[in-house]
Amino acid sequence: MQRVGGAGGTPSPVDAVGGAFIDRTPPWLKDSAVGLFGTNDKVALYVGIAIVLVLLSCLVGLLAVRRFVAGAALLVLLVVVAAAAVLSRPQATPTDLLPLLLGAVVGLGSLWFLTGTRGPAGPEDEARPSDAATAGGVSRRVLMGAGGAAVLVGVVGVAVGRVVAGGARGAALARSVFVLPKVAHPVAVPAGADLGISGVTPFIVPNADFYRIDTALVVPRIDPASWSLRVTGMVDREVRIDWATLLTKPMQEAMVTLMCVSNEVGGTLNGNAIWTGWPVRELLREAGVQPGADMVLSRSIDGFTAGTPLETLTDDRNSLIAIAQNGEPLLPEHGFPVRLVVPGLYGYVSATKWLAELKVTTFAQDQGYWTPRGWSALGPVKTQSRIDVPRDRASVFAGTVAVAGVAWAQHRGITGVQVQVDAGDWRDARLGTDATIDAWRQWVYEWPATPGTHTIAVRAVDATGPETATQAPPAPNGASGHHTITVTVA
Repeated sequence: MQRVGGAGGTPSPVDAVGGAFIDRTPPWLKDSAVGLFGTNDKVALYVGIAIVLVLLSCLVGLLAVRRFVAGAALLVLLVVVAAAAVLSRPQATPTDLLPLLLGAVVGLGSLWFLTGTRGPAGPEDEARPSDAATAGGVSRRVLMGAGGAAVLVGVVGVAVGRVVAGGARGAALARSVFVLPKVAHPVAVPAGADLGISGVTPFIVPNADFYRIDTALVVPRIDPASWSLRVTGMVDREVRIDWATLLTKPMQEAMVTLMCVSNEVGGTLNGNAIWTGWPVRELLREAGVQPGADMVLSRSIDGFTAGTPLETLTDDRNSLIAIAQNGEPLLPEHGFPVRLVVPGLYGYVSATKWLAELKVTTFAQDQGYWTPRGWSALGPVKTQSRIDVPRDRASVFAGTVAVAGVAWAQHRGITGVQVQVDAGDWRDARLGTDATIDAWRQWVYEWPATPGTHTIAVRAVDATGPETATQAPPAPNGASGHHTITVTVA
């Protein structure tokens, strides 16, 4: 979590433990969590942490009631683990341990107050039937109180951490008064790009509805006045650019569809938007890229890294150091104040939020966050399509039914979409206007529906031909296969 004045750190031990857990999550578990919970994966993690914390607290209380030293030792061990998690976070400082230490003192004091004068359970406990609640005569009230004392470590740590982390106010104020620089050639949605079919994903996805998948358990709140971006590594000269300087650069707009590699066939972890920013190639030109470099390792303020092929940042595509989305400052969840937008690549190798550093390097020398965890190093987006309406297992009436959705092949472009009903011939769908090869296209097929249960499949077509029918999971380089639904016609 970012604090006012630009200091880093993660004051909350719960957030730190959650972040450390995310960093160590194997790909199969990440995919399972995203597939099961979607964009609510972090909420699910918080719930899981809360459950584990309650169980551990009960164990601390039980041990402390029977033997105070054992319960206190377990509590200290948990504090040590949490402290290690806090210090493992990027830009952590020793002062970030203060909320945790305060919580530990409160927890130990409460344990001593509730259990410190009690010895092991004895015959006198059996003489108090109103207090007896567990085997051995352990008092239910004392046990629950002792467990609750351990919970205080987390609760106090979170509460104090939230107070200490006041950066959200500074970031919110800066965002509210931010006026976007003018762009020489604004991008507009061409007529006919959005077919206006009810239930189909909007051609331009509203910022509040844009998907969010990242490793940040707590959204960084960054005051732009303290932000800067460094260019390091294999360059002729290191460059540092601050917020005020960035805003003086000639901005441009680009319409780009972003895609998460965790997106399943038919999934919705993607979105199209108009981004405003300064071309990355211009900043790299200022630094002077040295021969032999083939990758840029982008680093987030929270420590996340992505390894992006150098050529995708220096060619003629609209790779941007983005400051705005759909004409508004970036939302904190989407990278305020600055993020990367690179057409044609999955987000895990390109779409770094809360951008802090660009290191010019090589794939042989460096790896992004997800590559050593089993994911492909390059991450080009696969050509795919999705049926938005009708929904899978929907019931419709006989007659003309609009089968419609979106298709994408970023930086290659969609040339066609075809629909197949009940394993019959592939039929051409009608496409929305092609806005740019970096954006998706809407499509619709007017299906003459007849009574019965039918299976409908879709495939996109780019310049190389139809998308593959071969089924593949998201790992290691993106899902593939035809999106297929079943519909009942009355």
